Amino acid sequence: MAYNEKLADRVREALAEIPDVEEKKMFRGITFMVDNKMCISVSGDELMLRIDPEMTEELIEENGTRPMVHGGKHMKGFIYVSEERFRNQKDFDRWIRLALDYNPIAKSSKK
Repeated sequence: MAYNEKLADRVREALAEIPDVEEKKMFRGITFMVDNKMCISVSGDELMLRIDPEMTEELIEENGTRPMVHGGKHMKGFIYVSEERFRNQKDFDRWIRLALDYNPIAKSSKK
């Protein structure tokens, strides 16, 4: 599945002032690594965010969100957000901020 280039550009713009951002092709799209940790992905027309696992259940109850499922299990700390949830800048900024706020305490994946 191709990813939405305009959405990826919005994410790039949101992360422009943040040092140590790297882009990697993964999760059927493009992933933005912050401090060598997966933070935000663009897959199709959706954002996939790494968030505080304690917030997962609360956030997936919002319309236009869904959990990340891997091996048949819901992955706490990862959610998909559909385009309808971030059409305006205020909503977009909210989702980006949730991922960035969690990033400093997120564990790095093993190399």
